[in-house]
Amino acid sequence: MPARRTRKPRHAPSRRPSALAAPGERPSLLRALRHPNYRLFFGGQSVSLVGTWVTRVATSWLVYRLTGSAAMLGIVGFAGQIPTFILSPFAGVWVDRLDRYRVLVVTQVLAMLQSFALAALALTGTIEVWHVLALGAFQGVINAFDTPARQAFLVEMVEDRADLPNAIALNSSMVNGARLVGPSVAGIVIAAVGEGWCFLADGLSYVAVIASLLAMKVTRRTPARSGKRVLQELAEGFRYAFGFAPIRALLLLLALVSLTGMPYTVLMPVIADQTLHGGAHTLGFLMGATGVGALGGALYLASRRSVLGLGKVIPICAALFGAALIAFGLSRSFVLSMLILPLAGAGFMVQMAASNTIIQTVVREEMRGRVMAFYTMAFMGTAPFGSLLAGALAARFDAPRTIMMGGAACIVGAALFARTLPRLRRLLRPIYVERGILPPLAAGLAEADAQRSGVER
Repeated sequence: MPARRTRKPRHAPSRRPSALAAPGERPSLLRALRHPNYRLFFGGQSVSLVGTWVTRVATSWLVYRLTGSAAMLGIVGFAGQIPTFILSPFAGVWVDRLDRYRVLVVTQVLAMLQSFALAALALTGTIEVWHVLALGAFQGVINAFDTPARQAFLVEMVEDRADLPNAIALNSSMVNGARLVGPSVAGIVIAAVGEGWCFLADGLSYVAVIASLLAMKVTRRTPARSGKRVLQELAEGFRYAFGFAPIRALLLLLALVSLTGMPYTVLMPVIADQTLHGGAHTLGFLMGATGVGALGGALYLASRRSVLGLGKVIPICAALFGAALIAFGLSRSFVLSMLILPLAGAGFMVQMAASNTIIQTVVREEMRGRVMAFYTMAFMGTAPFGSLLAGALAARFDAPRTIMMGGAACIVGAALFARTLPRLRRLLRPIYVERGILPPLAAGLAEADAQRSGVER
């Protein structure tokens, strides 16, 4: 293990306000990369995530090729994600108790072994659907610990909190850049040599992120021991997250959108085959089109100076995502679908990443692991139920109509969130003032304006 250097304490306040750039300064899209540990993480993850998206597309196509069943696609999605839903809250407690850096090293090694197991089975021609189910469930267990640990560790890699929103946006850019490249690569590789080589490439891609983690110089984290039981700490985290209206509203909207909207990706092989009459190449292009929009949305967030104003962006983008899903469900043209999917990708990505940014900005440090576990639960943990529901509805009706119903639910959720936005802003203002994001004078003027508007009504 490389020698560790000493750095300023994680809890030290930023030298400049998080929301404000220096006078005349234009915020850089890549400013978070000035932190060496984050730069290493960004490079390693960029390679690894391409492999992850290659595997996602290959797994969907393999299951559909073996079974020809939309319902089975939903079952496989459910098996791979339900462990995250069940285990994430408990994992969040342990993420607050343990060294997050070491947790990440272990989870990445286990994920690499999972990909190699899939590759071995596929390349030897012995793979069956139950293998995919079992290994998908194992990956779900890994993700339950990896995702909240990665989200919480972000604060330790980016020492200046002024750069935290930019780091979150760059993370989203990285994920969606991989989403753009990975599915296209997967479509070519599947058509040329089969799914097994996709799984092997994914396994090898983990070497990059493991090497980047080992190259980091981080301060050994020694969390305070509370002496409480896991269930007690879990209950404290739940009361904190769902007792504070802004965090609760963000988590509930994200959960709804993930439950009803995101399962369109599970049904994408059916759309590519039955609706658009294509093959693996078609699936890769459709997933890549979603990635184009998501990458654009991430770059928009990276270009922002501040977390201020993200509240109104969230319902707009959730509604955009829903409307794009309805249009995609109506489309019977490959070209039209390729034009619609970037809107869906941008809408979901901005809503998700903006929610992440606000939560990471306002959460108390000792609760960060648990709150990010609930975020993981809302983002990834609800997806298995959505996958199962989408598979069942697609078998009863059809895939396009199922996708359209999910889009309509997203629009309803966005409208409900927008109604509560003024109250959420009032609750967030004192935290923004305390952390230097919002100057006290501006907060007072905004509060007076809100009260005056209420009287005029």
